[in-house]
Amino acid sequence: MGKDKLRKFRENLTFDCFVQPEFDEVFRRDHPLKGHWHDSFFRNDNPIVLELGCGKGEYTVALAERDPSRNYIGIDIKGARMWRGAKTATERGMRNVGFLRTRIEFINGLFGEGEVSEIWITFPDPQLKTRRAKKRLTSPLFLEYYARLLRADGTIHLKTDSKHLYAYTNEVIRRFGLPCAVSNPDIYGSGYADEVLSVKTAYEQLFLGMGLPITYTRFSLGGRREFPWFDWEEDEKSEKDNEAERGNR
Repeated sequence: MGKDKLRKFRENLTFDCFVQPEFDEVFRRDHPLKGHWHDSFFRNDNPIVLELGCGKGEYTVALAERDPSRNYIGIDIKGARMWRGAKTATERGMRNVGFLRTRIEFINGLFGEGEVSEIWITFPDPQLKTRRAKKRLTSPLFLEYYARLLRADGTIHLKTDSKHLYAYTNEVIRRFGLPCAVSNPDIYGSGYADEVLSVKTAYEQLFLGMGLPITYTRFSLGGRREFPWFDWEEDEKSEKDNEAERGNR
Protein backbone atom coordinates (compact mmCIF):
# COMPACT_ATOMS: atom_id res chain seq x y z
CA MET A 1 0.00 0.00 0.00
CA GLY A 2 1.36 3.42 -0.97
CA LYS A 3 2.47 5.97 1.61
CA ASP A 4 -0.10 8.49 0.38
CA LYS A 5 -2.95 6.05 1.00
CA LEU A 6 -1.66 5.34 4.49
CA ARG A 7 -1.43 9.07 5.17
CA LYS A 8 -5.01 9.57 4.05
CA PHE A 9 -6.24 6.66 6.18
CA ARG A 10 -4.54 8.19 9.23
CA GLU A 11 -5.86 11.66 8.52
CA ASN A 12 -9.42 10.35 8.05
CA LEU A 13 -9.41 9.31 11.70
CA THR A 14 -8.71 12.91 12.77
CA PHE A 15 -11.84 14.29 11.05
CA ASP A 16 -14.87 14.73 13.28
CA CYS A 17 -17.11 14.08 10.27
CA PHE A 18 -15.56 10.68 9.54
CA VAL A 19 -16.90 7.43 11.04
CA GLN A 20 -15.06 4.16 10.47
CA PRO A 21 -16.59 1.23 12.37
CA GLU A 22 -14.52 -1.86 13.00
CA PHE A 23 -15.75 -5.01 11.29
CA ASP A 24 -16.97 -6.59 14.51
CA GLU A 25 -18.96 -3.43 15.32
CA VAL A 26 -21.25 -3.91 12.31
CA PHE A 27 -21.12 -7.58 11.33
CA ARG A 28 -24.40 -9.10 12.47
CA ARG A 29 -24.84 -6.48 15.18
CA ASP A 30 -26.01 -2.89 15.59
CA HIS A 31 -23.57 0.01 15.77
CA PRO A 32 -24.02 2.48 18.68
CA LEU A 33 -24.96 5.24 16.21
CA LYS A 34 -27.90 3.25 14.84
CA GLY A 35 -31.02 5.28 15.60
CA HIS A 36 -28.88 8.05 17.13
CA TRP A 37 -27.42 9.95 14.18
CA HIS A 38 -29.61 12.96 14.93
CA ASP A 39 -28.77 13.33 18.62
CA SER A 40 -25.25 11.85 18.82
CA PHE A 41 -23.66 12.87 15.52
CA PHE A 42 -25.43 15.85 13.92
CA ARG A 43 -27.08 17.11 17.11
CA ASN A 44 -30.17 18.31 15.29
CA ASP A 45 -33.43 16.87 13.96
CA ASN A 46 -32.90 17.73 10.29
CA PRO A 47 -33.64 15.01 7.70
CA ILE A 48 -30.79 12.62 6.89
CA VAL A 49 -29.77 11.95 3.28
CA LEU A 50 -27.36 9.17 2.28
CA GLU A 51 -25.12 8.98 -0.78
CA LEU A 52 -24.22 5.35 -1.41
CA GLY A 53 -20.90 4.65 -3.08
CA CYS A 54 -19.92 8.28 -2.61
CA GLY A 55 -16.35 7.95 -3.93
CA LYS A 56 -14.57 11.26 -3.35
CA GLY A 57 -17.71 12.76 -1.82
CA GLU A 58 -18.28 15.46 -4.45
CA TYR A 59 -22.04 14.97 -4.44
CA THR A 60 -22.30 14.69 -0.67
CA VAL A 61 -20.45 17.97 -0.13
CA ALA A 62 -22.23 19.79 -2.96
CA LEU A 63 -25.70 18.76 -1.77
CA ALA A 64 -24.86 19.74 1.80
CA GLU A 65 -23.64 23.17 0.69
CA ARG A 66 -26.84 23.79 -1.26
CA ASP A 67 -29.17 22.65 1.51
CA PRO A 68 -27.98 23.29 5.08
CA SER A 69 -31.44 22.28 6.36
CA ARG A 70 -30.57 18.62 5.75
CA ASN A 71 -27.82 16.31 6.98
CA TYR A 72 -25.79 14.38 4.39
CA ILE A 73 -23.77 11.20 4.87
CA GLY A 74 -21.51 9.77 2.15
CA ILE A 75 -20.95 6.02 2.39
CA ASP A 76 -18.19 4.04 0.72
CA ILE A 77 -15.62 1.38 1.56
CA LYS A 78 -12.67 3.11 -0.12
CA GLY A 79 -11.22 5.37 2.54
CA ALA A 80 -8.52 6.95 0.39
CA ARG A 81 -11.18 8.30 -1.98
CA MET A 82 -13.45 9.49 0.83
CA TRP A 83 -10.56 11.45 2.33
CA ARG A 84 -11.09 14.20 -0.26
CA GLY A 85 -14.70 14.81 0.73
CA ALA A 86 -14.04 14.54 4.46
CA LYS A 87 -11.12 16.96 4.24
CA THR A 88 -13.14 19.46 2.20
CA ALA A 89 -16.05 19.33 4.67
CA THR A 90 -13.64 19.76 7.58
CA GLU A 91 -11.80 22.70 6.00
CA ARG A 92 -15.10 24.43 5.23
CA GLY A 93 -16.47 23.84 8.71
CA MET A 94 -19.55 22.04 7.40
CA ARG A 95 -21.62 20.68 10.28
CA ASN A 96 -24.25 18.90 8.16
CA VAL A 97 -21.85 16.45 6.50
CA GLY A 98 -20.66 13.03 7.58
CA PHE A 99 -18.69 10.24 5.92
CA LEU A 100 -19.12 6.60 6.85
CA ARG A 101 -16.60 4.01 5.75
CA THR A 102 -18.36 0.67 5.55
CA ARG A 103 -19.82 -1.86 3.16
CA ILE A 104 -23.33 -0.96 2.05
CA GLU A 105 -24.37 -4.52 2.92
CA PHE A 106 -23.97 -3.52 6.59
CA ILE A 107 -26.26 -0.51 6.31
CA ASN A 108 -29.09 -1.92 8.42
CA GLY A 109 -26.74 -2.26 11.38
CA LEU A 110 -25.95 1.45 11.14
CA PHE A 111 -29.32 3.16 10.61
CA GLY A 112 -32.59 2.68 12.45
CA GLU A 113 -36.14 2.29 11.21
CA GLY A 114 -37.20 5.43 9.35
CA GLU A 115 -33.99 7.26 10.23
CA VAL A 116 -33.21 8.19 6.62
CA SER A 117 -35.25 10.54 4.40
CA GLU A 118 -33.50 10.14 1.04
CA ILE A 119 -30.93 7.97 -0.72
CA TRP A 120 -28.73 9.09 -3.61
CA ILE A 121 -26.96 6.48 -5.75
CA THR A 122 -24.53 8.27 -8.04
CA PHE A 123 -22.64 6.38 -10.75
CA PRO A 124 -22.41 3.00 -9.00
CA ASP A 125 -20.73 -0.01 -10.54
CA PRO A 126 -23.50 -1.34 -12.84
CA GLN A 127 -22.44 -4.94 -12.15
CA LEU A 128 -23.07 -5.98 -15.76
CA LYS A 129 -22.36 -9.68 -15.31
CA THR A 130 -25.55 -11.63 -14.66
CA ARG A 131 -24.02 -13.51 -11.74
CA ARG A 132 -23.37 -10.17 -10.02
CA ALA A 133 -26.86 -8.73 -10.54
CA LYS A 134 -27.65 -9.03 -6.84
CA LYS A 135 -24.87 -6.53 -6.14
CA ARG A 136 -26.60 -3.79 -8.15
CA LEU A 137 -27.60 -1.06 -5.72
CA THR A 138 -31.16 -1.05 -7.08
CA SER A 139 -31.60 -4.83 -6.97
CA PRO A 140 -34.40 -6.39 -4.87
CA LEU A 141 -31.81 -7.37 -2.26
CA PHE A 142 -30.74 -3.78 -1.68
CA LEU A 143 -34.29 -2.42 -1.85
CA GLU A 144 -35.09 -4.63 1.14
CA TYR A 145 -32.18 -3.01 2.99
CA TYR A 146 -33.46 0.46 2.14
CA ALA A 147 -37.04 -0.40 3.14
CA ARG A 148 -35.89 -0.89 6.74
CA LEU A 149 -34.27 2.51 7.15
CA LEU A 150 -36.14 4.85 4.77
CA ARG A 151 -39.08 6.89 5.99
CA ALA A 152 -42.44 5.87 4.54
CA ASP A 153 -42.28 8.85 2.15
CA GLY A 154 -38.55 8.44 1.50
CA THR A 155 -37.07 8.92 -1.96
CA ILE A 156 -34.36 7.07 -3.91
CA HIS A 157 -32.36 8.87 -6.62
CA LEU A 158 -30.27 7.04 -9.22
CA LYS A 159 -27.92 8.93 -11.51
CA THR A 160 -25.94 6.76 -13.90
CA ASP A 161 -24.29 6.60 -17.30
CA SER A 162 -25.14 2.89 -17.57
CA LYS A 163 -28.03 2.26 -19.95
CA HIS A 164 -28.29 -1.30 -18.64
CA LEU A 165 -28.53 -0.27 -14.99
CA TYR A 166 -31.04 2.45 -15.91
CA ALA A 167 -33.22 -0.07 -17.79
CA TYR A 168 -32.82 -2.66 -15.01
CA THR A 169 -33.92 -0.16 -12.37
CA ASN A 170 -36.96 0.77 -14.40
CA GLU A 171 -37.81 -2.94 -14.72
CA VAL A 172 -37.52 -3.31 -10.93
CA ILE A 173 -39.87 -0.35 -10.52
CA ARG A 174 -42.34 -1.86 -12.99
CA ARG A 175 -42.24 -5.36 -11.49
CA PHE A 176 -43.01 -4.15 -7.99
CA GLY A 177 -45.36 -1.31 -8.95
CA LEU A 178 -43.22 1.30 -7.21
CA PRO A 179 -44.10 5.01 -7.43
CA CYS A 180 -41.73 6.62 -9.94
CA ALA A 181 -41.63 10.42 -10.18
CA VAL A 182 -38.91 10.73 -12.86
CA SER A 183 -37.27 8.44 -15.39
CA ASN A 184 -35.13 10.47 -17.79
CA PRO A 185 -32.70 8.79 -20.22
CA ASP A 186 -30.66 11.95 -20.95
CA ILE A 187 -30.88 14.76 -18.40
CA TYR A 188 -28.54 17.11 -20.25
CA GLY A 189 -29.79 16.42 -23.75
CA SER A 190 -33.39 16.94 -22.62
CA GLY A 191 -32.59 20.04 -20.56
CA TYR A 192 -33.93 18.36 -17.41
CA ALA A 193 -30.79 18.79 -15.31
CA ASP A 194 -31.32 21.46 -12.66
CA GLU A 195 -28.73 22.92 -10.27
CA VAL A 196 -28.62 19.78 -8.14
CA LEU A 197 -28.54 17.29 -11.01
CA SER A 198 -25.84 19.34 -12.72
CA VAL A 199 -23.36 18.63 -9.91
CA LYS A 200 -20.74 16.47 -11.61
CA THR A 201 -18.66 13.75 -10.00
CA ALA A 202 -15.28 12.75 -11.43
CA TYR A 203 -16.92 9.73 -13.06
CA GLU A 204 -19.64 11.87 -14.59
CA GLN A 205 -17.14 14.25 -16.14
CA LEU A 206 -15.32 11.26 -17.60
CA PHE A 207 -18.46 9.77 -19.13
CA LEU A 208 -19.68 13.10 -20.48
CA GLY A 209 -16.30 13.45 -22.15
CA MET A 210 -17.04 10.15 -23.91
CA GLY A 211 -20.33 11.55 -25.15
CA LEU A 212 -22.42 9.18 -23.02
CA PRO A 213 -25.91 10.33 -21.92
CA ILE A 214 -26.51 10.66 -18.19
CA THR A 215 -29.74 9.12 -16.90
CA TYR A 216 -31.74 9.95 -13.78
CA THR A 217 -34.46 8.02 -11.96
CA ARG A 218 -36.34 9.12 -8.84
CA PHE A 219 -38.65 6.66 -7.15
CA SER A 220 -39.94 5.48 -3.77
CA LEU A 221 -40.80 2.12 -2.25
CA GLY A 222 -44.47 2.87 -1.67
CA GLY A 223 -44.43 1.26 1.76
CA ARG A 224 -43.36 -2.10 0.33
CA ARG A 225 -41.02 -4.16 2.51
CA GLU A 226 -40.40 -7.35 0.56
CA PHE A 227 -38.83 -7.64 -2.88
CA PRO A 228 -38.59 -11.22 -4.18
CA TRP A 229 -35.73 -11.95 -6.54
CA PHE A 230 -36.41 -12.24 -10.27
CA ASP A 231 -34.30 -13.03 -13.31
CA TRP A 232 -34.33 -10.40 -16.03
CA GLU A 233 -34.19 -11.60 -19.61
CA GLU A 234 -32.11 -8.59 -20.71
CA ASP A 235 -29.25 -9.87 -18.56
CA GLU A 236 -28.83 -12.74 -20.99
CA LYS A 237 -27.66 -10.44 -23.78
CA SER A 238 -23.96 -10.55 -24.59
CA GLU A 239 -23.80 -6.80 -25.31
CA LYS A 240 -25.39 -4.89 -22.47
CA ASP A 241 -23.85 -1.49 -22.07
CA ASN A 242 -21.39 -0.68 -24.86
CA GLU A 243 -18.63 -1.83 -22.56
CA ALA A 244 -15.84 -1.00 -25.00
CA GLU A 245 -17.17 2.55 -25.41
CA ARG A 246 -17.47 3.11 -21.68
CA GLY A 247 -14.05 1.71 -20.89
CA ASN A 248 -12.85 0.10 -17.71
CA ARG A 249 -13.27 1.69 -14.33
